[in-house]
Amino acid sequence: MTDGPPGDDEPTRVVQPHEGGEEETADGEPDGTEPASPADATDGEADVPADVRKYERFTKIEGGTYDRANEFLRERTYITAREWAIARLCADFRTETGVEMTKIGENLPELVPFMTDTYTPQAVNQARAAFEEKVRKAGATFLYGAMSDFFTAEELDDVMYESTEVAKFLLEVEGVDLAVEEEMAAEDRISSVMREVREHSAALRHDEVCCPECGHEFDAGDVTE
Repeated sequence: MTDGPPGDDEPTRVVQPHEGGEEETADGEPDGTEPASPADATDGEADVPADVRKYERFTKIEGGTYDRANEFLRERTYITAREWAIARLCADFRTETGVEMTKIGENLPELVPFMTDTYTPQAVNQARAAFEEKVRKAGATFLYGAMSDFFTAEELDDVMYESTEVAKFLLEVEGVDLAVEEEMAAEDRISSVMREVREHSAALRHDEVCCPECGHEFDAGDVTE
C-alpha cells in the first residue's frame, strides 16, 4: 500500500486559501502555509461556538497522537487521520443548506484532539473529497475481488471479518458505543449480503440460472436487471 499524502505527516500548520498559480501537495491541499499569530489563537478560544464546545467525538484519543492515528489508518485503510477526522466532522456539522466548513476549519483543534491547527474551508472540502474518492475506489476494488472468484467463500468471510473489526474500532474511537447484540446483528447482515453478492456474481460469470457452486437457482431476468 502506498503512503498517504506528504501533507498528512505535518499536521501542525495552518493552511491558507488557495490562490491562482499556487502549488498543491499530492492530496490536493494548497502548499502555501503561514503560522497563526498568538493573538488570533487567543481570540479564537474566546469565540468557540457552543456546539463545538459540546462536541464529544474523538475524546478517546489524546492530543499529540496524530502520527499514531495516521500510522494505524495507513496500515489498515486507504484514508489518513486527517481525512477520517474531517469526513466525520462534515457529517456531524451538516445543515439543511450544506456543511459548515468554515466552522469546522476554524475550530479543528477544539473538535479533534490530534489536530493541532486550523484549516481553511477549501482545505476542509479537499479532505472530505479525498475521503469520498478513496471510499469509492476501495469499494470498487473490494466488490471486484468478491465477484471475480479470486476468493473462496471462507477467504471472503475472513476479509469481511477483518474489515468489520477495523471499522468497529474506528467507530469506537469516535465515541460510538456498540452493544454486543448490535455488533452481531450487523455482522450477520453483512455476511448475508456478501453471500448474495457471491451467488449472483457466480451466476453472471457462468451465464447460467443455476449457481455452479451452491446449486442456488436464479431467474435470469432478475440477475441481469
